[in-house]
Amino acid sequence: MLELAEVGKGSYRVERHAIAQLPKDAVAEGKINKPEAVTAAMGEAWRALDSRTRNIALALPASAIISKKILVPSKAGENDIEAQITAEAHQMASFPVDEISLDYQILGPSPKSPADNEALVVISRRERVDERVAIAEAVGLKTVIMDVDNLAALTAYTQLVNQLPNGGKKLTVAIVDIGANSTHINILHSNQAIFQRTHSFGGQILTQEIARRFDVSLEEAEDAKRTGQLPERYKTEVLPGFLDSAAQEIVRSLQLCYSSTPYQNVDHILLCGGCALLPGMDAAVRSRTQSNVIAANPFARMALSNRESPQKLHNDAPLLFVACGLAMRRFDGT
Repeated sequence: MLELAEVGKGSYRVERHAIAQLPKDAVAEGKINKPEAVTAAMGEAWRALDSRTRNIALALPASAIISKKILVPSKAGENDIEAQITAEAHQMASFPVDEISLDYQILGPSPKSPADNEALVVISRRERVDERVAIAEAVGLKTVIMDVDNLAALTAYTQLVNQLPNGGKKLTVAIVDIGANSTHINILHSNQAIFQRTHSFGGQILTQEIARRFDVSLEEAEDAKRTGQLPERYKTEVLPGFLDSAAQEIVRSLQLCYSSTPYQNVDHILLCGGCALLPGMDAAVRSRTQSNVIAANPFARMALSNRESPQKLHNDAPLLFVACGLAMRRFDGT
């Protein structure tokens, strides 16, 4: 959980943040398998946050949504646009229309059709939205925004562009979020999204290997990985293989991007997610991709409240990338 305050147009202050651990398999591939455990973890984070703010923004995983860009007449009224969006959503859905949760956003004029605007249409099964809202309500929180995790990552990216040469213009940048069970990759050129991919690869693979090598339970392996209390040979016999596998998975995604877009190299890779904190991850990815690799920190230019430890926030920043994008939604007027 992360709370931001706006201190000027486009300027923010980090008020507070909190992280609570989820039990193994409580959430897998974006599906909530153990709602009681997720509720307990959200309650723990909420108590640790110690905030009076009860309105929150949540995200669906990219795997839970279907999205499509369409063209709508720039002179069309709101009712006509909504009718066109609804008709399009019904064609997109592979499930009954009464189970659809729908949203859209007008992106702006189409570069290929001046008389039209581009609109992003996003649909999901309503139950995937409702289950998250219900968990928040059980903790005493009100969900006022439901985003998508990879779109929230793009929002957080706007806090990083000033850290890139020429503000990211004419550069190709990959945001790589390596979580427990999956890796999400957003690739942008001149700060515009050109490629997205989600695939099943994450830190759980390392946890399983630790458990196998050192004959411990998965829970013990996860705790040891998080606290660093592992045998010395972990650094030579276990970790390097995982880092190289992660780097190879990133290379495969980049190659898919190169084969489906006009762009043939990535200038910068921003690492986020729990695995971004692993020692040597940046070096392994840099070696495989020959790109500049940095741990994503969207808070580098934000003010901090007295409650926040600069060092702890710096250490946790890659874990909070999507949360940052969600918190920023409070100020964008949509």
